[in-house]
Amino acid sequence: MPPRIKVLIVDDSALVRKLLRDIIGGDPEMEVIGTASNGIEAIRLVGELDPDVVTMDIHMPEMDGLTALEYIMKKSPRPVVMLSALAQKGAIPTIKSLELGAVDFITKPSHFPSAVKEVREEVLEKVRMAAQARGFVKKGITAMQARRKLRLRMSAAQREKLVVIGASAGGPKALAEIMPMFPADIPAALIIVQHMPGIFTRSFAERLASRCELTVKEAEQGEAIRPGEVLVAPGGFDLQVRGDKGGAGEVRLVESQGRHGASPHIDTTMISAAEAYGENTVGVIMTGMGSDGARGMAAVKEKKGKTVAQSEETCLVFGMPKAAIETRCVDWVVPLEQIPETILSLL
Repeated sequence: MPPRIKVLIVDDSALVRKLLRDIIGGDPEMEVIGTASNGIEAIRLVGELDPDVVTMDIHMPEMDGLTALEYIMKKSPRPVVMLSALAQKGAIPTIKSLELGAVDFITKPSHFPSAVKEVREEVLEKVRMAAQARGFVKKGITAMQARRKLRLRMSAAQREKLVVIGASAGGPKALAEIMPMFPADIPAALIIVQHMPGIFTRSFAERLASRCELTVKEAEQGEAIRPGEVLVAPGGFDLQVRGDKGGAGEVRLVESQGRHGASPHIDTTMISAAEAYGENTVGVIMTGMGSDGARGMAAVKEKKGKTVAQSEETCLVFGMPKAAIETRCVDWVVPLEQIPETILSLL
């Protein structure tokens, strides 16, 4: 029997600490080895107890979760799952935590004490996923040793092309690293489908926009898909591409049917993009758990489009790329830092 996952719980609320201890400690595969009420205690206990996974509240006295997270990722890196307030004011700190290296986050319901049953599955699933990512985090892999701006060689006759990038766990940090590498004059539209609740996707898009030359925004119903622009699928909706083959498309948003961990749905966007853009579609699958995107990549390949997957050694979680690769529809498997130049070579 494999050793149990050792978890450190960090939250300034004694009630939340107890609830998380009951949830995590009640799973036979996990054990709570300690609790802390602020970031200073968290840093000390990480050193003393060497947990496999840390759950970390963002807003705490003495030292907040972001400061503690940044210190831990520099001095003693390990998987950290953040606890975020389910409110717009919590969006920016949550996105920042993912950029600093947190593997995922759990949103705190406003009625947390009475919502234990509805969050139990999510807590256990994300702690389990985080534990699987420990080897990656401990390696301290960083995709960008030095960011460089890529230059695009334009062909004589360009047709409108569409790049669909799908990501889940580890995606916000990975995307924050590669998006600044794309030139402003890229002759393709880009759609990013990142598994994330709707309360966070607008802030996520704004954070990406502040980092790169491209126009980045959360997609809206009926919006035109234009070269040089990046649309982020809004949480809570599945983004469908509508348009004629080889021509400009537009956005159609439908209520997402995905579970909390797989929404917006990557397959939905990729399959519709392949139908609308045909051979002018580029599908990209990046780090994430599960198999979302595998069917979409197969659809892109069937329409003679191009497909790219992130390599295992640079993925926080290799689940989604692995599932796509196993369909034998992936043309290129490349490290994170090579994804932008690979995409540009296909345009």
